[in-house]
Amino acid sequence: MTGRPAAASQLVTWEHLGVTHRAMWWSTNDRPVPRRVIVVDDRLTAAQAVKHASQGTAMLWLGDFQNARQMLGAMGRRITKSGRARADRSELNSASELSEASQLSDAEEFYRIRQARAPRSRMLSLILVPLTFDETSGTATLPLPRAPEVGAAVHFGYRDQPGFGDGSAVVSLQELTGVQGAHQWFVTGVDVPALGAKIHPHYGTFMPTRHEYVDLVARAPLPDRSLAFDIGTGTGVLAALLVRRGVAKVVGTDIHQRAVDCANDTFARLGIRESAEARLADMFPAGRAPLIVCNPPWLPGSAATSLDAAIYDPGSTMLLQFLEGLPQHLTDDGEGWLIISDLAELLGLRSRQMLLDAIDRAGLRVIDRLDTTPTHGRVSDRSDALHAARAREVTSLWRLGATRW
Repeated sequence: MTGRPAAASQLVTWEHLGVTHRAMWWSTNDRPVPRRVIVVDDRLTAAQAVKHASQGTAMLWLGDFQNARQMLGAMGRRITKSGRARADRSELNSASELSEASQLSDAEEFYRIRQARAPRSRMLSLILVPLTFDETSGTATLPLPRAPEVGAAVHFGYRDQPGFGDGSAVVSLQELTGVQGAHQWFVTGVDVPALGAKIHPHYGTFMPTRHEYVDLVARAPLPDRSLAFDIGTGTGVLAALLVRRGVAKVVGTDIHQRAVDCANDTFARLGIRESAEARLADMFPAGRAPLIVCNPPWLPGSAATSLDAAIYDPGSTMLLQFLEGLPQHLTDDGEGWLIISDLAELLGLRSRQMLLDAIDRAGLRVIDRLDTTPTHGRVSDRSDALHAARAREVTSLWRLGATRW
């Protein structure tokens, strides 16, 4: 499969041994083309790498691949250590500043953590590696000593990038490592006990590793088995579960083509394509249904990537759009199932009253609410700065119906 032709704005340029080189720039996370690129190898130190990265200089690695991986780790440790030193309370200028720092609210701590992660990720993304393509097979390779085979992973994550399969490309090593990990998850699959099967997430779709929200959909009483909509279907796991529970037809929607493709692949793997389909849509498909399910992102906040968009919902936009549009797409006596965690409430990012007011304004009423507590590892991780909130988190399935006047 060949990607779109590369535009000049998608080319990365660098000088090496007196020669100007150009290659396609690929980033699944929409990182901008690096403006300044220098060539580095095994002689680069972590201190030098961090200095270059802090100045916005990208480093094209032409040395040993395994040493490049080690460099990423060394940079990460140095950046983290530097950040901790700057934030060390012993370096605060006054007792009042010390008192203020010790009284950060959960919301402030949440935003502090997010703000610290962004520059760290940006700096680590500036270690770059080249990709070339075999002229006969079109398979991607890493032309570096001790580099692993990456052809399948590159095809998995980058096949839609401009000029895929032709010439050469440059990618962030940090991102490529993530693509390799996601490809392994895709090959192995993720067990979903409530479904009795595995889901194989495509790159850029959220993996259903937290099972509590799936379990809620598995046990909620079905109002009807004729038709259901699954809004923001992602991997299609909830749509597939509804079919497994006997719903005759489920239509899933998502704003990301990768998610639509993944969901339809899920339905094909499970042999339910006649009963489930995913479509590209902003929110609701046309028509009305007796059951409409939505598991929106649980935390208000900016979403830098499509993966982030499965977790962060800027201004609770998707949540509010779902509630506002629900009455117009439900059949008489139909139900909307809103599956959402109260973590945003516990962190002070959104109030319970805001949610209840939004439900009321939309002309909806609460029929029932099913609750469960998460069992994922972070609940018991006391080293997590947000452990106190995570330990009290509750995930709920709100059964909503249109208000009867």
